[in-house]
Amino acid sequence: MTTIAPASKLSPSSSLADTTSSTPLRVVFAGTPEFAAVSLESLIAQQQALNIEVVAVYTQPDRKAGRGQKLAASAVKQAALAHDIVVEQPPTFKKSSTEGMAARQTLRSYQPDVMIVAAYGLILPVGVLTIPIYGCLNIHASLLPRWRGAAPIHRALLTGDSETGVTIMQMDQGLDTGDMLYKVSAPITADDTAASLHDKIATLGADAIGTVLKDLAHYQAQAVAQDDSQANYAEKLVKTEGEIDWAQSAAMIERQIRGLTPWPGAYTFFNGQRVKILASLPVNPSQQTDLPAGTIISVGRKAILVACGKDDSLAASHTEQASGTLAITHLQFAGGKPMTAEQVCHGNQLNDGDQFTKESN
Repeated sequence: MTTIAPASKLSPSSSLADTTSSTPLRVVFAGTPEFAAVSLESLIAQQQALNIEVVAVYTQPDRKAGRGQKLAASAVKQAALAHDIVVEQPPTFKKSSTEGMAARQTLRSYQPDVMIVAAYGLILPVGVLTIPIYGCLNIHASLLPRWRGAAPIHRALLTGDSETGVTIMQMDQGLDTGDMLYKVSAPITADDTAASLHDKIATLGADAIGTVLKDLAHYQAQAVAQDDSQANYAEKLVKTEGEIDWAQSAAMIERQIRGLTPWPGAYTFFNGQRVKILASLPVNPSQQTDLPAGTIISVGRKAILVACGKDDSLAASHTEQASGTLAITHLQFAGGKPMTAEQVCHGNQLNDGDQFTKESN
């Protein structure tokens, strides 16, 4: 998708890129998680074809991870080191700090033509965005201006969007507000989880940034301004969002399970113990019940059927008293291993009439 629009709010520090030159574009890449590493690997593999040179990689400082809380390198750092590309890990770019000013000077020393940013996790001030000759391009995991912010993949699933995609954006000083250079969409299927959708969008993003870099001048010249009136924000996920409220509709809970897989995961409580709900079947609108929300209707070999709240969208075709049901196929009890519904059925861990509750209960 490319259409004529006003120039970017934060213009690159030079005229639009002339990518017809035989001299490769000097690319600095900034990113941290696996989503970004997919694009980095793709750019490294296509350096000759795209006429670029990845001269440096920026990523978040190593963080403690795992049960041992040992320092671990990000996925992007691991990819860069595997290809002998220099890695920078400044804690800040703020001009108010000595570290931040040093980080800016280091970035200038690489003489970048363009900076590619994907899920970096560090704020880039205006003084950084203007260092590369042709500015900074962001690989954003949504169809902007929808789902600006930190968790676009999850929010698209939780809300029930039918499609999402990737936007290559010319970064400015706002939060995902820059002009759009290229957009590509992808359907959200009924069995997509945050994990599966992440992988699809990561691949899509890698392809999209390659497309833009093949003819950067063209895409920058035809950048499209975002319609701020259509924008919404994908707030950062918190662990407590995983707790299931069985008074909600079955459709909302089913999206919650898929949208929070693998992290933070959907969960409920049984006899005061946390139970992770790992997977469920698509909601069957014809399955209705009069039982209280959270009641286990039946424990079967294929699924554990649980009563949920009313779905207002079904009110016209079903009685006002009837509520929806959710068919759970996989769960995990505290301290145990993931189990199928059949394993739960044979083990008698749950029985018809048992009750799932919220923690406060």
